[in-house]
Amino acid sequence: MLLKDFLPGPSIAEFVQCYRIVHFEFDNASQIPCKWYPPKPEICLYFPLRDNLRIELNNATPEEYGRPMVLGQQTTISKRHLKRCYLNFQIVFQPAGFFRLTGISPVEVTNRLVDATQIFSPDILLVQEQLQHCKNYREMIVIASAFSTKLIRNVRKDFQHLDTVSKLMMQSGRTMNLDWLAKESCLCSKQFKRKFNERVGVNPKLYARIIRFTQAFNTKNAHPDWDWLRIAINCNYFDYQHLAKDYKEFTSLPPVAFHLLESNSPETMLGLSQGLYQSRI
Repeated sequence: MLLKDFLPGPSIAEFVQCYRIVHFEFDNASQIPCKWYPPKPEICLYFPLRDNLRIELNNATPEEYGRPMVLGQQTTISKRHLKRCYLNFQIVFQPAGFFRLTGISPVEVTNRLVDATQIFSPDILLVQEQLQHCKNYREMIVIASAFSTKLIRNVRKDFQHLDTVSKLMMQSGRTMNLDWLAKESCLCSKQFKRKFNERVGVNPKLYARIIRFTQAFNTKNAHPDWDWLRIAINCNYFDYQHLAKDYKEFTSLPPVAFHLLESNSPETMLGLSQGLYQSRI
């Protein structure tokens, strides 16, 4: 069993944040837990490799997906329903990576799950088949790297300074002054907001809030013994109430209630949670 992010090679890292492998098996479990996913600052390409991806978005009826899918930037909670053997491979793009590789604005996939053959051509089904026949995780990463390299050879959109700024926002995990970010992007504030939305999928203020919220979520999972005020201050919130407001908006629950759900997540049940989130902070 595995839940781990793998860094891509240097030639790919400009476009791809990481490769993620999720492999859960519940042979002896009487009841398989579902997973509640809060928003994260990422757009992913999902390859279901064993059993279908069953996901509930925007409180809609859960649907099953067996083909490769693009999950856009989420601003609301989603829910994954797992089966006894769950294996998927994900390519997680850099903030502007999806836009540059496809030429499609992420706005088109925000809060959506879209059939990847509509974006990357039907050839992506061959990539899924190759991943399904891999003998180990290492082979999966080799195949994903070859696919990513092929995309990069045909990149659709040129680099802009804004791409470095959006990546800096994600890596720092800290709220930054938007006027300063615009200046670093060599744009006026109005242009910065418009182009950021076009290239990342949401406006910069919301993206910054999702980044900070994700840092708090990861920190609490990595340090479950920390109290909420310590989490809030450590993640650059003014106070607990400020943190609780983001939890309420992004998960519809206060922090304690949401992490009670998280304590029953698949990765927690399988003993994978704390190590994973320590690696993410």
